[in-house]
Amino acid sequence: MKLLYQIAITLIPGVGDINAKKLISYCGGVEAVFSENKSALLKIPGIGLSTTRAILNKKVYERAEKELKFIEKYKIKTLYFLDKHYPSRLKNCIDSPVLLYYKGDADLNSLKILSVVGTRRISNYGKKVCKEIIEGLVDADVLVVSGLAYGVDALAHKISLDSNLRTVAVLAHGLDRIYPSANKNLAEKMLEKGGLLTDFLSGTNPDRENFPKRNRIVAGLSDATLVIESGVKGGALITAEIANSYNRDVFAVPGRTNDKFSEGCNFLIKTNRAALIQNANDIKYMLSWDEKTQSKPLQKQMFVDLSKEDEQIFKVLEEHESLSIDQISQKCNFQTSKTASILLNLEFKGVVQCLPGKVYKIND
Repeated sequence: MKLLYQIAITLIPGVGDINAKKLISYCGGVEAVFSENKSALLKIPGIGLSTTRAILNKKVYERAEKELKFIEKYKIKTLYFLDKHYPSRLKNCIDSPVLLYYKGDADLNSLKILSVVGTRRISNYGKKVCKEIIEGLVDADVLVVSGLAYGVDALAHKISLDSNLRTVAVLAHGLDRIYPSANKNLAEKMLEKGGLLTDFLSGTNPDRENFPKRNRIVAGLSDATLVIESGVKGGALITAEIANSYNRDVFAVPGRTNDKFSEGCNFLIKTNRAALIQNANDIKYMLSWDEKTQSKPLQKQMFVDLSKEDEQIFKVLEEHESLSIDQISQKCNFQTSKTASILLNLEFKGVVQCLPGKVYKIND
């Protein structure tokens, strides 16, 4: 069964998501990785002797079979990175998980997805702003993503449910538990209008090192990440930094200069790591979720020399009215960072027009 091999490759010691994809690509499929001989594996760049031995060790099958039984028993959906239902935004991130485990009914490829993160010790100001912003996004039919933690995360999920918006929690552990346990009832409600997502196997504890790994999924799933309140350290700032590395929009709600819960947000804004957001309309404008908003195009040059890669992106945009940077990356099979660089060059030449929310179209 192919799923057994998909689980097994995530269990190989020393093989992370990047190397796992490399192995699958070089060998021609996930099953082929485990049937390849030692000498062939050693020829793959970055795959040394210890990793090769780990691949050939059959013990990973035992754990994979156990997980397969858990998946079947609890009717958990699996999303393999080459599947068409795998989150397309996340797929364009270099360190995206090879395999995801999912329970719920929300479409992880929804047209509009916003991640909302922040402090576990949310203030009354933060609660008020969070409620106003999420309720202000109802008319845009946004999917809200967060991490089910205390504070901003849990509040964002709750307000979304109360506002009839779908919401997905990304977990730092397996689907056999809920952490924190106080949010168990909230998580159960989310299964009816949203979902729970993780790349961790059942039995995985919510250990400290798992949360930064979880944060990359929170950032990669969405069009943008919104930081409501945050100190100068913490998971929210890590998520914002990851989102920036993925060339995603980052927004932050400003706070008073002497408020420790707003120090992180103010820092992100001050260092140009995030755009200042006051309300839901700001988000809709920045992400072009309000059809009335458009940026003024640059004047196209009379004669433009395009490279092969320039032409590849140009042809893709010619076939569509507009596309996000993730959609362009996927259609051209480019990394997001490479796509961003080419688009910037095309924008300077006046060939393409950048709309709010990193959406691009051919310049008229």
